[in-house]
Formats: sequence, C-alpha cells, structure tokens
Amino acid sequence: MTTLDPEKQKLAKQYSRISRRLWLVDTLFSVVYALAWLFLDWSASIRTWLMTITTNEWLLIALYIIIFGGVYSIINLPLSYYSGFILPHRFDQSNQSLKDWVVDQLKGLAIGAPLGLILLELLYLALRLTGASWWLWVAGGLLLFNVILSNLAPVLIMPLFNKYVPLGDEHKELEERLLNLAKRANTKVKGVFKFDMSKRTKAANAALTGLGNTRRIILGDTLITEFTLDEIETVLAHELGHQVHKDIPFLIAFGALSTTLSLFIASLALDSAVGFFSFTSAADIAAFPALMLILSLYGLLTSPISNAVSRWRENMADDYALSSTQNGEAFASAFTRLANQNLGEIEPEKWVVFMFYSHPPLGERIEKAKRHVTLQT
Repeated sequence: MTTLDPEKQKLAKQYSRISRRLWLVDTLFSVVYALAWLFLDWSASIRTWLMTITTNEWLLIALYIIIFGGVYSIINLPLSYYSGFILPHRFDQSNQSLKDWVVDQLKGLAIGAPLGLILLELLYLALRLTGASWWLWVAGGLLLFNVILSNLAPVLIMPLFNKYVPLGDEHKELEERLLNLAKRANTKVKGVFKFDMSKRTKAANAALTGLGNTRRIILGDTLITEFTLDEIETVLAHELGHQVHKDIPFLIAFGALSTTLSLFIASLALDSAVGFFSFTSAADIAAFPALMLILSLYGLLTSPISNAVSRWRENMADDYALSSTQNGEAFASAFTRLANQNLGEIEPEKWVVFMFYSHPPLGERIEKAKRHVTLQT
C-alpha cells in the first residue's frame, strides 16, 4: 500500500494556506471593484455615455459588460497570473509553459465571454419584459442551460482544452474492468477515454462526464501511469456511485432550488439598490454591479450549506466504491497516492472544511477505507 509522504503534507498545508489567502484577496478585490462602480458613480456615468452612442438595449448591455469585465480582467491579471501559473509551478504541480497558459486563458475567454454575454442579455431581457417575476424566468432558463451544457460539454467544449482518445489495446484490461464496473452499476457509457492531463499538471484525476448519449469515462494520463489497476478501479467506482445514487439529477435539482432562492432574494435586494442609487429600474444596466454583489454575498453565505450537501453525497459515493469493489486497501492506497501527487491536505482545519470543502477530507476517506479492510478481516 502507498504510504503518506510527510514532506508532501507540509507542502500541501502551505499550498492550501496560500490558495485560501489568494481567494480572499480576489474576493475582496471583486467587492471593492463593484462598490467603486456604484459609490463613485462610474456605473451610471458609463451607462449615460454609452447611451449617447446607441439606444439599442442589446448593444448597450454588451458594451457595458465589455467595459466592466474588461477593466476588471486587466486589473486582476497579475493575481490571476500568480495564482494560476506562478503558484502551481512553485509547488511543482504544473507542467505548463507560459505560452500554453496564455493560450488556455484565451480559449477560456473565447468560450466563456460569449456564453456569459448571452446569459446576461437574456437576464436583462427578462428584467425588461417580465417585471417583478423576472427571477423565476431566469431560474428556469439557467436550469435548462445547465442541463444542455452538461450534455454537450464533453463533446464540444472539453476537447478544445484536452485531447481525448480511447484507451485502446495498450490498456485493454483496464478498459474491460471499468466497463464491467459500469455495467454492474447499471450505467451506460460511450467508452473509456484517456486525456492528456500531464500537459498541464502533475495531479491525477478521473471522471464520469456527460449525460445520456454523451456519458463517458475519462481518465487522466497521470492517473493511468502512476496508479495501479485496482486503485483506478476504486477511483472510478466512486464516480459510478454518483450515478447509482442519482446524484446528478439530485444536485441539479438542489442547485436549481438554491439558484431560484438566490434570484428571488436578489430581486428584493435589487429593488432596494435601485432606489438607493437612483437607477431608473431593475433593468437599468448601471445596476449590474449591485446585482453582482447581491448574488456573490448569497453565494458566500450559502456555500457552507452547498458544500455540506456535496460532502454528504461524496460520502455515499465512497461507501458505494468500497462495497462494489470490496477493496478497501486499494481505495486507501489510491487516495493516499492522490494526497501525495495532488498535494491534497489530509487533515485540514474544521473551519476550512466547513467553508471550502465539497469533498470529505482525504484523511477521513482513507480512514474509512482502512476501517472497511478491518471489518473484512
């Protein structure tokens, strides 16, 4: 069995601590940036100036968002560069060249910016046309968007960032074991694919992606080269546990409920902000920074609840992996290896788990597997 590397754990604690501080700086910067646009009257001034250029609502929103988001991205670029490129290299977690990192950022911008703009245009269309019930229409639209994106991302978006190839004869035994595992879980998949995770990171991962006819098993090449067949099988069994427990529809439904509640609260708070800052209406694009702040605050306050629900479902998936493979030793070894390879902190502080962890700490998962081994003997 793989043993935990104490030196790696020291690095993991440092890495996690620095990452949390960077998250805090980034969050505070976003808040200050939005508040500045509101209290320094930049938002209303930009909207008024743009209205001298165009009276078309769609174009007005697009130009405003380009300015608001563009300025933010430029100012925040040093922090993004440090957290996304410098820090992973400092802790020997990244294999990426600066050129490849820049290309990834540009790809992400080319995909995310149009999608984000379309969603915002539809949001403001709902604000203009549906009045006080806009939040309900937007919640329904986001639910539909998330379902479509979950189905199409594996075939349209993910291949833009990584190359996915069938395992082939070289890994025939592994493919057969994973397909049999999926069959036992009554989960239909379109195949087992390897992707070039190593071109960016030294970390390892696996996933079950897509919905319906796009569902497939994907394995990082770092996982295939560094882990044993038994270890990979237990990692994938965990992912299949989510299918067995119907976690995808459950979490989509939970997310839809949370989103609907957040938008309802946002509709009430936005009306107050409109009056306080003397905007023309909730559909006034100048009120966008206020809406962003309201939704961000809701997300921050409710993230511990979302994380707790996620940890509950992850625990269930771990239980399924242990019962379906009956190989607690391989499970413990796999997650110990993940802790070493991914610099995963095995014993984070409780408040850190409460605030940030969507999965149980690795130490708890390893101990659960060891208890399973003990019960078997």
